[in-house]
Amino acid sequence: MRAYFIRRLLLIPITLIGITAIVFFITRLVPGGPLEQALMRAQMGGGRFARAAQTTALSADQIDQLKQYYGFDRPWYVGYVRWLGKVASGDLGTSYLYNESVWSLIASRFPISLFYGCVTLVITYGVCIPLGILKTIRHKTWVDTASSILIFAGYAVPGYVLGALLIVFLAARMRWFPMGGFVGEDFSTLGFGAKIWDLLQHAALPLTCYLVGSFAFLTLLMKNHLLDALASDYMRTAAAKGLSRRAAVLRHALRNSLIPIATVFGQNITLLVGGSFLIETIFDINGLGLLGYNSVLERDYPVVMGVLLIDSLLLLLGNIISDVLVALVDPRIKFK
Repeated sequence: MRAYFIRRLLLIPITLIGITAIVFFITRLVPGGPLEQALMRAQMGGGRFARAAQTTALSADQIDQLKQYYGFDRPWYVGYVRWLGKVASGDLGTSYLYNESVWSLIASRFPISLFYGCVTLVITYGVCIPLGILKTIRHKTWVDTASSILIFAGYAVPGYVLGALLIVFLAARMRWFPMGGFVGEDFSTLGFGAKIWDLLQHAALPLTCYLVGSFAFLTLLMKNHLLDALASDYMRTAAAKGLSRRAAVLRHALRNSLIPIATVFGQNITLLVGGSFLIETIFDINGLGLLGYNSVLERDYPVVMGVLLIDSLLLLLGNIISDVLVALVDPRIKFK
């Protein structure tokens, strides 16, 4: 098993090279890139070539300077090798849009997305697993029916739609919560307890939107696999020995039912930093998801590649974490 995980770790750099190379190649083909936008701004009288653009079209030398500035003066594979060399030295480049280091932009957004991702992950697993167990024990009772109605109602409403409704009714009309933002404008002047309260007020509505979509999936995944385990032969043997349904679920069926939960756990690692750009847009939260979304719209390719690199790395590490958790839950599994 140790050799298996070592091989998986060694494959991470190769996989990252493949992913980033494909996306880097696509950025050279997508129309409306930074070069085209710079040319359009210059010809409209803005930017460093405004004086020449007011009288005539840009000269060939000026266009060559723009290509060199944005790295479009060489073939895409040469540009990719140069970018890869910078990444190896710890440099993700400079943003075209913000004129800042990509590392500094990601570092400023990372704690915000990490906060929402960690809280969402803890609450989701802390509630859905016990709720799935409860629904299994109380199968076809009013508890099972009522909880199913609630979680399916939440699953049917997209998070961004729910966010818009919450802002309109609870924030704008009722004024129970702030309209948006991660913290208030006077956050730095508050005391410790006031800071915690301010953070909770701003986080309540976005966290609600993050949680509603994942509740139904994990809860029903837990319940359905528990029901399948209860229908197994060894569970019927346990029932024949007089073991109650509650004891059968908690002592025998639960561990086997945690295998699919452990399988999908690693895929949720990307949510720790990826966030949801729609929810972040609605609530005006400057997280990593919104940064990546804006960089795609503005063709800010250094930021696009930086966010892609981090998300891909987390996804690959998450898959390895899932394999580790599956092996811990079920010792019968051997990786060869």
